[in-house]
Amino acid sequence: MSLVINHNLMAMNAARNLNQAYSQLSVSTRRLSSGLRVGTAADDAAGLAIRELMRADISSLQQGVRNANDAISLIQTADGALQVVDEKLIRMKELALQAATGTYNSDQRLIIDSEYQAMASEISRIAAATDFNGIYLLNGNLSGPMTSHNGNGLDSTGPLKIHFGTGNDSAEDYYYIAIAGASASALGLGHAAAAKGGATADTAEANAGKAISTQALAQAALAAINQAIISKDKIRANLGSIQNRLENTITNLTIQAENLQAAESRISDVDVATEMTEFTRQQILTQAAVAMLAQANSLPQMALQLISG
Repeated sequence: MSLVINHNLMAMNAARNLNQAYSQLSVSTRRLSSGLRVGTAADDAAGLAIRELMRADISSLQQGVRNANDAISLIQTADGALQVVDEKLIRMKELALQAATGTYNSDQRLIIDSEYQAMASEISRIAAATDFNGIYLLNGNLSGPMTSHNGNGLDSTGPLKIHFGTGNDSAEDYYYIAIAGASASALGLGHAAAAKGGATADTAEANAGKAISTQALAQAALAAINQAIISKDKIRANLGSIQNRLENTITNLTIQAENLQAAESRISDVDVATEMTEFTRQQILTQAAVAMLAQANSLPQMALQLISG
């Protein structure tokens, strides 16, 4: 290589190597400070796309867990109210059995019936008042077949839809909670209960459960109350099974989110040990390039010695 003063090729070469090493040093510093191997699309374009999809699924799964937990809280609210209804039904059967015996006169049965009707009214009040976040649970609004759910309006109707998956597939992303009405009339008790079909309107069988003001009505009410207890227990059993299912769903969603997070970490997160090795290497190269650039910049001065000599 000739000794020239117009172009310092050695300095240019050292500067290029310095820029390259310094650029890689900057990348290592960014990765180590952020903890991310993929910080920009330039680091790994395909990896960035996969990572963002994974992050979206992870966030969705975590929200799905919260949705399922909210549904469990809703179920527990309904079940707690039905526990109180259970106590009222037991008291109503006790009153019916009391009125069914022949040792009481008509006035006393009317007194017993007044408490019976009060219990029925309280059951209806509980059914009408039990709500979770403004959603009434026991008034029959959530009853019906799963196909009757309609979410097109501002307020959905029909069975409650619990969405926990990352998509919108009915086989894997959501299911419904249907809760039958638990008012006194829905259970067939109290004055608001409909007359039983297949019997003359003024018979005790037709009015079974509506009142216990006569001995015959009280006797007929025993079977009606038993049926009401069974109906209420079916609601509670259904709620319990759905709660167990939701708890299993939460376990599965948590495992999915954990494994997906691990996969996302392998794509996105920096291996600190490996990157620190690269950082040290580039740091040494940068220092060496700076030293050589300083030497290369001083070499043209040798030509001045020839000129001045």
